[in-house]
Amino acid sequence: MKKIFLFFAAVVMTAGALSAQDINQATESYNNGAMELQMGNNGAALEYFQSALTMGEALGEEGADLVANCKKAICSTNLAMAKDLYNAKDFAGAVAAFQKTKEIAEGYGEAEIAADAAELIGQANLLKLNTEGQAALKAKDYATAITCFTQVLEIEPDNANAALQLGQAYMRAKKYDESLAALEVAKANGQETNAAKLISQVYIQKAQAASKAKKYQDVIDFAAKSNEALENGNAYKLTASAYQQLGKNAECIAAYEKYLELTPKAKDKGGVNFTIAALYQQAGDKAKAKEYYEKVVNDPQYGASAQEQLKTL
Repeated sequence: MKKIFLFFAAVVMTAGALSAQDINQATESYNNGAMELQMGNNGAALEYFQSALTMGEALGEEGADLVANCKKAICSTNLAMAKDLYNAKDFAGAVAAFQKTKEIAEGYGEAEIAADAAELIGQANLLKLNTEGQAALKAKDYATAITCFTQVLEIEPDNANAALQLGQAYMRAKKYDESLAALEVAKANGQETNAAKLISQVYIQKAQAASKAKKYQDVIDFAAKSNEALENGNAYKLTASAYQQLGKNAECIAAYEKYLELTPKAKDKGGVNFTIAALYQQAGDKAKAKEYYEKVVNDPQYGASAQEQLKTL
């Protein structure tokens, strides 16, 4: 019996020695992780914490405190790695990393870290959508751009920048009504000036399309809306051309004169002045006709014709 007792005593002592050795190894692994974390080596730190967690869990009650510390450290390290991706503008990678962090933290009962990760998922996803939308817009992939910016606005309905870019994408895709709706959102949320410029451009494009379809009254109406948003020479030029097609010469002259007022360095200035002169001549206003013909007497294209007309006045 004495021998048997001594045998069991030896087993107990060996188990105690192994337990102490295991806890020391687990603690050492945890401490190594902490040092790597301080040096910014998040990946290496995570490996040490995970190793320490495995060893700590094998120790049962004796390793309970170490296990709790490892779980918190693993969650914090995953969050730090996700933030590194975010700061490097790898927003797609950051979204996945924050999601992983959230799931791990929830599983380990780290509610605060899970909540932080959840909030950052939203921020990273918005930036991801914005970045992808801008890249698509630049690449003329308007369908993708529209999808991205629409999703941003579903998350943040008052995001003026996203609404402005959505308006651009729709305009370039020639979906003018959708473009105007998006630009009104941008205008209402702090992008008044930029939205007005784009709204004016949308109506210019609608006027140009109407001109090709020979819907001249529509040209005039759309050009007027363009000027309401932002007065511009192109709108007056389109208006003048439409009035000329409709035989409304007085209105045509007025629109062309406004065009020249707003764009005094226009490349087609000579042709426009010659047209105005001819229209005044048709109206019997010789003084005005002479005034405008004289503006182009030295024009390489219209000068000779202008000089001939001046001889008749």
